[in-house]
Amino acid sequence: MKAVRFDRFGGPEVLELVELPDPHPGPGEVRIVVRAAGVNASDWKKRQGLMDPDLPQTLGYEAAGVVDELGDGVTDVRVGDRVFGFCTDGAAQAELAVLSHYAPIPASLDFADVAALPAAVETAARALDQLGVGGGTTMLVNGASGNVGSAAVQLAVARGARVIGTASPRNHDLLRSFGADPVAYGEGMVERVRALAPEGVDRALDVAGSGVLPELIGLAGGAENVVTIADFLGAREHGVRFSRGDAGRALDVLGQIGALVESGQLRLPEVRTFPLDDVADAHRAGESGEAHGKIVLTVA
Repeated sequence: MKAVRFDRFGGPEVLELVELPDPHPGPGEVRIVVRAAGVNASDWKKRQGLMDPDLPQTLGYEAAGVVDELGDGVTDVRVGDRVFGFCTDGAAQAELAVLSHYAPIPASLDFADVAALPAAVETAARALDQLGVGGGTTMLVNGASGNVGSAAVQLAVARGARVIGTASPRNHDLLRSFGADPVAYGEGMVERVRALAPEGVDRALDVAGSGVLPELIGLAGGAENVVTIADFLGAREHGVRFSRGDAGRALDVLGQIGALVESGQLRLPEVRTFPLDDVADAHRAGESGEAHGKIVLTVA
C-alpha cells in the first residue's frame, strides 16, 4: 500500500508517499480502505522532530473508510461497513489503516466530514471529563473558535453547561450560534468575563496556550479548576493539569458523535481537502494558517 512517511526531519518537502507492507488488524481491531484521513498540528510537529525522535515515521491518527478485514473477536461491524475512528499506530494517512477504536458513520455524513472529528472531539471530551463539566457548570473556554475549542463549547453546552468563550470578534457570531457567550481575548479579558459572570466561573479550559493561565486560575477559583491542552510549561509552573491522551482517553465519545451531529448539538467543522498525493501542500496550508477549519486528506 501507499503511505505517507518521512525519513528525516524538516519542512513539508521531507514527506513522501512510499510503498509499505499492508497492515493487518489485531484482536478487537478492524482494517479499513481509507477514504479520508485527518491532518493535525501534531503531524507537522512530528515532522519537525518536536515529538518523536525515531525515524522513519508515518503520520495520521484519525481516518474514515470501508472495513475490509476484521480482527479476532470483532462482531459489531462487518466487511463493507463504513466506519471512522483512531489509528493508534499513527499510520492513518495511507491507502489502508488499522483502527483500534471505531464507530459507524451515520448515513447522512461523508468520509471527509467524519475524518475531521475524532481527534478534536476526543480531546475536548477528555478535558471536559477531567474538569467534571456537567449541568449547572459555568465554564470558560480560552480559544473557543478553533477545532478543539468549538468542539469543547458544543459538548459542554450539550451537557447543560453555561459556556463563555474567548475568540476574536469576527468569530463571536459563531460562538453565539453554538450557544456560548463570546468575549474578546487580550487585555481586559478578565474584566469582560466578570461582566458576564461577576463571581467568576466554575471551570476553565485553555485551548489556545496564550499565556493566560494565571488569569484563568483567578477566574475559576484555583488551579485545580483549570485544564490546559496547549501550555505544558505554564501548566508545570502554575500547578494546572495538562491534558494528554496517555493519561486516559474519552474514546466512548466516538459512539456519540453521530447522534450529536444528527441532533444538531455538534456542528461539523469546515473541511478543506487535499489528495493524499498532495500531503506536503496540506501541511503548508495548515502551518501557515491559510486553511480555516480542518484539513483532510482524501484517498481515491
